[in-house]
Order: sequence, then C-alpha cells, then structure tokens
Amino acid sequence: MTLELGMVTVDCADPRQMAAFWCAALGVRVDQDWGEYLVLTPAREGGVRLGFQQVPEERAGKNRLHLDLATTDRDGEVARLVGLGAAKLAEHEVPGLAWTVLTDPEGNQFCVGEPH
Repeated sequence: MTLELGMVTVDCADPRQMAAFWCAALGVRVDQDWGEYLVLTPAREGGVRLGFQQVPEERAGKNRLHLDLATTDRDGEVARLVGLGAAKLAEHEVPGLAWTVLTDPEGNQFCVGEPH
C-alpha cells in the first residue's frame, strides 16, 4: 500500500481567520495561500498539514471529523486556546486519559487530551 495521510482540510467561511487561529494554536505558519485555500506548514517534519478551504454553505450541526491534540499541560493549553478565540464546551475523563472539547472561531469542535 502506498497511501498515507498528508493533509486534513477544513471547509470554512473565512480561511484567513481560521489559518490565523490555528497558526497561533499550533505554532506554525501559512505555507501556501491561494486566497480561498490556505495550507499550514506541518508542526514537525513529515507531519500532517492542515488546510482551510472557503465554501459558500454554512456549517450545519456537529462536524463529523475533528482534530485531537495531545499535551502534558491540558489546563494551560486550554486556557491559551480560549485566549486565542476557542470556546470550551465540555470536559471528559476515562481511565488513563482526560480531554477537553473546544470549538475554533467557526464552531468546529476539536479536543485537547492529556494522558494520566
């Protein structure tokens, strides 16, 4: 098999606003800018890239795919992300893992998890 995950693209109303939020959140930069489609550099060499594509329709309901981010300082990262424009939705915990559900500026849900 020759397939590998190279990029996750998020449909959105304002790719520049989304790219600004996620660049600040992940500590990356915009690598490619075609106006209606922006691609961020991967967080590390060989990592998955993140793209933002402008679409005319509004987001309806909960997104079917979401990003799971990992950290060893969940409370600190959640506070930082909220300061950047994210909104906190919920906290969850199972044996060995705790995570917080947030939304980005366009309401797309993502999670920040921390192992116990």
